[in-house]
Amino acid sequence: SKMTVKAVKMPCTAPNVYTKVPDGGWGWTVAFAFFFVEALTYGIIKSFGVFFNDLMESFDETNSRISWIISICVFVQTFTAPLSTVLSNRFGHRFVVMAGGVLISTGMVTASFARTVVDMYVTIGIVSGLGYCLSFLPTVTILSQYFDKRRSLVTAVASTGECFAVFSFAPAITALKEQIGWRYSLLSVGVLQLSIVVCGSLLRPIVIKEQEEVKAQPPEEPTETKYMLENEQTRTSIESIDSGVEITTSPSNVPGKTKAEPKSEEPKEHVQILVENNSTPPEPKTKLLDFSVMRDYSFICYAFFGLFATLGFFAPSLYIIPLSLSLGIGKDHSAYILSAMAIAEVFGRVSAGWVLNKKPIRKIYIELICVVLLSVALFAFPFASEFWGLMTCSVFFGFMLGTVAGTHIPLLAEDDVVGIAKMPSAAGVYVFIQSLAGLAGPPLAGVLVDTTQNYSSAFYSCAAGMVLGAVFLALVRPCKAGLCQRQQQRAEESAAEVLPDPPDDFIEMDIGKAENSGKGCDGV
Repeated sequence: SKMTVKAVKMPCTAPNVYTKVPDGGWGWTVAFAFFFVEALTYGIIKSFGVFFNDLMESFDETNSRISWIISICVFVQTFTAPLSTVLSNRFGHRFVVMAGGVLISTGMVTASFARTVVDMYVTIGIVSGLGYCLSFLPTVTILSQYFDKRRSLVTAVASTGECFAVFSFAPAITALKEQIGWRYSLLSVGVLQLSIVVCGSLLRPIVIKEQEEVKAQPPEEPTETKYMLENEQTRTSIESIDSGVEITTSPSNVPGKTKAEPKSEEPKEHVQILVENNSTPPEPKTKLLDFSVMRDYSFICYAFFGLFATLGFFAPSLYIIPLSLSLGIGKDHSAYILSAMAIAEVFGRVSAGWVLNKKPIRKIYIELICVVLLSVALFAFPFASEFWGLMTCSVFFGFMLGTVAGTHIPLLAEDDVVGIAKMPSAAGVYVFIQSLAGLAGPPLAGVLVDTTQNYSSAFYSCAAGMVLGAVFLALVRPCKAGLCQRQQQRAEESAAEVLPDPPDDFIEMDIGKAENSGKGCDGV
């Protein structure tokens, strides 16, 4: 009979220990939490435009100065990504996300009492911006650790919380403003965002430990004992070579710490035990922030892809309504164009997750195709001259944006980029590099629009950035393949150095010894 000894129960606060990536289990709860974190972070940021006119009237400021509130918020969110990685590695994802929820809520609630736009820069821009970073990045990182084969699909579906939030929050906040005013509405949003703390409490850490199978055989009498026993009264001590335990043939000579096992005629049980591989020396502590990814050429190319591609993410959402108004399209129809773009983005995220979930498939190439089509969509906007033309471009752009926006961060976990082991540190560095484009992108597009007096120039600049991003994305796989080949060559060279060839005179020395001993025997 066989008996399997498995793990013990652990409290809900302890990490989930698996022998391999579960591809489900508690990961579904983490995906549920990520859906709401996405809705309460990026969903609120994208819906913040409903407050713009109220803030301009209350603070008597221009549109550009009010828009800096979100610009500072997004910049702080992405710029502090390495800090989020360091804190997550030090204190755990759960604590960091819960702290981020407190910061977001504190910033929003305090902003409802602001008297100047500078107060908004500090409360929403810095305090809430830091909270957004601490909440979003650790959640998407730990979600990637719970899934392997379904990672792309689950992440894409869970990230649609941002799109659904835009649908629900924008009209709800608008209706709430008419009843209680913009200050109490902003206060309500801040209180609602406090639920991120609940989402963070669901993020149980995960530990993957390999296990080895050890078979415990019943003790047998050593073979040497039979030959060393001369009579019944002889007491012989035999030192077991394998276990290091002293075994004696006389019961009175058995040491106190050893147990004499009587012979049993019952059938012996074969016990199979699963033991965690903890007998090896303890693993080194995880680095708070592993900058070794910066030596990986494939990651450098992928980071440049994110840097330039970010330039193309914001243009349509910021300039589609001004562009449509400049073409004589009414405000209502312009709003429909933006709503259609958001709906298409949902389908794009889900479709990309479904396609990338197929096996076998080279995901980095699918991402490259989506980025190229996204560049085509950006180039198409300036050629649209009426409502249906802009609607078609917006739907196409929204769909392709969903395929890229929902997958570009989880793709860091693929072996073509850095792999799941370095994903936490790589995500922090990657988002940090993106922040540079997020800060410089909107002002650059604004300067081009002011210079040319044409909104089409903003789309052209973003399309050019997306094309550059596609070029660097195309270099990721070749760089990774070249790096692997170099590592293999180094391994072969080191193996050759470890096993040197025997000296030439080694055999000759042995032959000489044999001849001398032969002569000695003849002399005898």
